[in-house]
Amino acid sequence: MTRSVMQSEFKMFLSTIPMAARDPILGLNEQFTHDPRPDKVNLAVGVYYNEAGEIPLLDCVAEAEASLVASQLARGYQPIDGPTAFQDAVLPVVFGSTASMSEARRIATVQTVGGTSALRLAADFLRRWAGADRAMVSAPTWDNHRGVLDGSGLYVGTYRYLSLGAEAPDLDGMLADLSSASPGTVVVLHACCHNPTGYDLPADAWSAVIETIARRQLIPLLDIAYQGFGDGLEEDAAVVRAFLASGLPCLVATSFSKNFSLYGERVGALSVVCPDAEYAGRVRSQLKTLIRTNYSNPPSHGGRLVTTVLSTPALREHWQAELESIRLRILRVRQQLAAALQSHVIDKDFSFITRQKGMFSYSGLGVTQMQHLREHHGIYGVDSGRICVPALNSRNLQQVADAMADAFRMQVATMSS
Repeated sequence: MTRSVMQSEFKMFLSTIPMAARDPILGLNEQFTHDPRPDKVNLAVGVYYNEAGEIPLLDCVAEAEASLVASQLARGYQPIDGPTAFQDAVLPVVFGSTASMSEARRIATVQTVGGTSALRLAADFLRRWAGADRAMVSAPTWDNHRGVLDGSGLYVGTYRYLSLGAEAPDLDGMLADLSSASPGTVVVLHACCHNPTGYDLPADAWSAVIETIARRQLIPLLDIAYQGFGDGLEEDAAVVRAFLASGLPCLVATSFSKNFSLYGERVGALSVVCPDAEYAGRVRSQLKTLIRTNYSNPPSHGGRLVTTVLSTPALREHWQAELESIRLRILRVRQQLAAALQSHVIDKDFSFITRQKGMFSYSGLGVTQMQHLREHHGIYGVDSGRICVPALNSRNLQQVADAMADAFRMQVATMSS
């Protein structure tokens, strides 16, 4: 076959490739960017903004960065699984400083390119070595969960979590769906600050979830992307530590994008809790093989920042204080939004907003109302009704509340007609 024929066939092949659908969140961000209205508000992207409407550079991170710049470290390749110092620094944050050395040795932790990479690495590992072919995610869940798992070759189903209009998780439905899952099914669980709903399971419900997973021989994959944004740094890791105490093998995908405000640095980790240190060594070796054939090794700068902060007592203390101030601000904004909505004469109790946790609020608005907010008010949220709470501030909160009240009235009118 001549080169011209080959190129012709390849060109024909390229002409058959359809345009991919826009990402449901980042696509809205593009739409927002091109909106000319000066009073537009972006509540779609899950990023923490301070009162000034800016992504903050944490003081502890700035100090750590200054020390790294002064040290003039070489920019050589990182180890495939990331530096040991990074692993040692992040392990207590997620699993607790009280974990015994024997427990620490049975946890294989690798640095990843953000939390998304940790999830994909977990899925690839389970597909290859556990023979996993099915996964379950909560309904609803973070939109990219399905894409990441599907991309690794897993069939992705759902378990009940929050029905339309509900204001609390459906624990009975969740347990029933997990009880009917095939052994070896990968179950993605939100360890805290459920995305997109903000509704977490009550603490006393997790024992039943763990028991069901053990009984059905399911594979738990915990996603903890918002540690410190819910009830506190230690409190938000309670689910991870409950799984550790149970003795069940599990996988934990961690992101440091939010709680270090290091979104573009892509700092994450995957931890696999194994029966003992010998298992962990073999698991780590296979994780390294998967990493090597994917992104080869993790980037250095963000990981060094996290390591420096966590391993320097003064910076660690400063980070915890800054993180707590972020958590409390989100809580205040929730309360202010609920109060502003409640001030409108609408037959609805908005206290559910204050019961949600973390970055997001599942507003209860539907697709039609969210489109109305975009088209008529320049307020961008996800079609599911999810809004990013810390994107609100003293300059735009009343504007958003007034517009949401208008959308709720429209929703009530539609339902009653």
